[in-house]
Amino acid sequence: MKRSKPSAQQQVRIIGGKWKGQKVRFTGDSTLRPTLGRIRETLFNWIRPELSGARVLDLFAGSGALGLEALSQGAAQAIFVERNRRTSTALRSTLNTLDANPAAKVLCQDALRFLKGAEEPFDIIFVDPPYAQEPLLRQTLTLLSKRRLAAGPVYAEFKDEAVLRQAAEQAGFAIAKTSRAGDSTAALLELNRRDA
Repeated sequence: MKRSKPSAQQQVRIIGGKWKGQKVRFTGDSTLRPTLGRIRETLFNWIRPELSGARVLDLFAGSGALGLEALSQGAAQAIFVERNRRTSTALRSTLNTLDANPAAKVLCQDALRFLKGAEEPFDIIFVDPPYAQEPLLRQTLTLLSKRRLAAGPVYAEFKDEAVLRQAAEQAGFAIAKTSRAGDSTAALLELNRRDA
């Protein structure tokens, strides 16, 4: 059986930094929807002051576009958590092609399980769960808050803005900024540190 070449929907382009213009290819899994370029541009404008030397976490990594963009634009380390074996293998291949090691690590693991075992906070965290899984968004934000894993901003993306706002607020996050493009709502969250 002849394999077709990746279509435009199966690649994203890094928008800034040392890998600017590089295409990142990912598996044709229909559940993957990498963050749109215009949202990534807005996001990285928001977090640019935090990026230099940052330790970032890309949960539900998929194509890895967010973590890769962070590494390209100055982050020191990125951990990618992706439970789909085929997708995580493709992401490892991309990281090897970009010569991103040892700054990057891909874990083929469930995101919630990873968070329950994580011991150190991250400077920047990307949370982009499957759109149909509202409970997963809520559980993820709650774990980040309860376990104090967010030392800095948390970027969250979801289809329903009201759900995203409610999940963030219930987990103890303040919404610093929001943006909408296509069918995605993006928000930059900051942990309320009332007890700190």
